Amino acid sequence: MEGKTIPLSFLFTFSIIFLSLFALSVTSSSLQYQKLVLHSLPETQLQSLNWDAQDLNAQLLSGDGSEPDPDTTLSGSDPDPNNVLSVQLHHVDLASPASFNATPHALFKLRLKRDAVRAKAISILAAANATVGRRTGRGHAGGRDFSSSVISGLAQGSGEYFTRIGIGTPSKYAYMVLDTGSDVVWIQCSPCKKCYTQTDPVFDPTKSSSFVGVSCGSPLCRQLDTVGCSRKKCLYQVSYGDGSFTVGDFSTETLTFRGTRVNNIALGCGHDNEGLFVGAAGLLGLGRGRLSFPTQAGRRFGRKFSYCLVDRSASARPSYLVFGESAVSRTAVFTPLVTNPKLDTFYYVELAGISVGGTRVPSIRPSLFKLNAAGDGGVIVDSGTSVTRLTRPAYIALRDAFRVGARDLKRAPDFSLFDTCFDLSGKTEVKVPTVALHFRGADVSLPASNYLIPVDSDGTFCFAFAGTMSGLSIIGNIQQQGFRVVFDLAGSRLGFAPRGCA
Repeated sequence: MEGKTIPLSFLFTFSIIFLSLFALSVTSSSLQYQKLVLHSLPETQLQSLNWDAQDLNAQLLSGDGSEPDPDTTLSGSDPDPNNVLSVQLHHVDLASPASFNATPHALFKLRLKRDAVRAKAISILAAANATVGRRTGRGHAGGRDFSSSVISGLAQGSGEYFTRIGIGTPSKYAYMVLDTGSDVVWIQCSPCKKCYTQTDPVFDPTKSSSFVGVSCGSPLCRQLDTVGCSRKKCLYQVSYGDGSFTVGDFSTETLTFRGTRVNNIALGCGHDNEGLFVGAAGLLGLGRGRLSFPTQAGRRFGRKFSYCLVDRSASARPSYLVFGESAVSRTAVFTPLVTNPKLDTFYYVELAGISVGGTRVPSIRPSLFKLNAAGDGGVIVDSGTSVTRLTRPAYIALRDAFRVGARDLKRAPDFSLFDTCFDLSGKTEVKVPTVALHFRGADVSLPASNYLIPVDSDGTFCFAFAGTMSGLSIIGNIQQQGFRVVFDLAGSRLGFAPRGCA
């Protein structure tokens, strides 16, 4: 048989295709995997907790909104042997009667919508390079560390987490949003010009002996970014990028953390509070600015704090917000905090790269996350944003690498902001590529449940990252879940301790 000549161009093309497939095969087979145990969102979880929630509220609240004796109403272990104050975590599903008629699926979709608005608002604020000035210390808390509970806001349609603290004297306990992305501490106050619905009774400042209004000429009043004056009383206004705002009297008040009183904390007493707020009575600002709670609480307490954000699907796991020396976990790995000279509220860190399956994604370079001299770009760690946003080129590279490693999993349609979803119905567990964030000096390996999450009750799971056209990247609370996140302001560093909620 007469031989045929094969063109060199064909051989070259064939070789390239073969080598590409071989490289892909080698890359996929050499990836590191970890097990993901599957738990879809239940259809009727909230409704089934109705009576439990009523019983819990009866325990948590007395008729006047005061906190009952914690030793007789709550159980749980102290997170530190040195008698650190603590309370057991209760998922907000049990403490929010307003959410009983909403399904977990509907609440999750609402949370993603709110989350998108929040992430956009943070990016706008960062891009505006708003200078908020120097930080000052104020307040006193005695001689002990102190702590408070942390709970998920999922059932209230919120991506934020909540903590329960006492306001005023006598203390009226209320749920407050835990927010490292803002500074001013505020709470809804009567009389209300316009107040949103909250779980606890609205705070009445006339019934607190420690409530003191701030005068217009006070140095504390001048620390506000937006300030007004009426009848010599200092008025505050805080506006958020999503259009929400709170307006009212600026004051000083006592906050109580399970018996430890922190005096003279600047507090916004809001009489007109409108927008996307939901459920909680107010907000505990944990940012780096001069009016944040950590700054005001002083060197002994506010310069070191930590939290662990519990799994949203867990209804009774212990978790704590801790202030003081005991906040620093011995198992944490630390990365330096970066200062943005144009904006001192956010906690900036250096992200050097990301690994998928144990291998660095080569196109995810440190330059994608650089904070420049003008205050643009960078990476922040934020407790109030749910889904981690990465600048678009970094996200695409991460997503594509994950898709290669997860190519054996059945794909599902996109869901909301997620463009990489899988149909895992009928399975109890799967193997997924590992994902690790490489900060300067700290490698953080994520549990599989922190990046492949259920979005419905039918077995659909999505890759819980998203891209952003903004230069600012945000490490959200889904990726922080289960870690004790340590904010050591005295050492100018931020740490992550795995399995930190126990």
